[in-house]
Amino acid sequence: MADAKGSDFKSIMSQLDATLEEYLVKKAPAIPANIREIIVKIAPWLTLLGVIMSIPAILAVLGLGAMMAPLAFLGGMGAGAAFSISIVFVAITIILEALAIPGLFSRSRKGWDLLFYSALVSAVSSIVTFNIGGLIIGTLLTLYIMYQIKGYYK
Repeated sequence: MADAKGSDFKSIMSQLDATLEEYLVKKAPAIPANIREIIVKIAPWLTLLGVIMSIPAILAVLGLGAMMAPLAFLGGMGAGAAFSISIVFVAITIILEALAIPGLFSRSRKGWDLLFYSALVSAVSSIVTFNIGGLIIGTLLTLYIMYQIKGYYK
């Protein structure tokens, strides 16, 4: 049974990948090769910087979050749930980005895949918390850049 679920996930991801490849690479305007090369060179450093800078914020959120979570529910069930869900999604995103860093430095496909999953988790977070602007602008821009540089990762 686990194999069926694993193959379903792979099938869904394969279809998503093909669709995104079609729209973000073949139909979208291409980023010039020299700019793509620069993006590939600085991407691991930007990801590392983002992870490092998010560590104090995560620790603060966990500390303040433990204290403020009950108060967040005073704003209504939706506000409290969105706060709690956001913390979980941000933590998952940061973990995936941290795991992607070695692969991004070595330009391996595994590093790109982990960063891709991080972008998908962020997109799901935007959907769940009804952050439509973040979903449309942030996710689309992130995926566009990622698919433009995908060929550099083997």
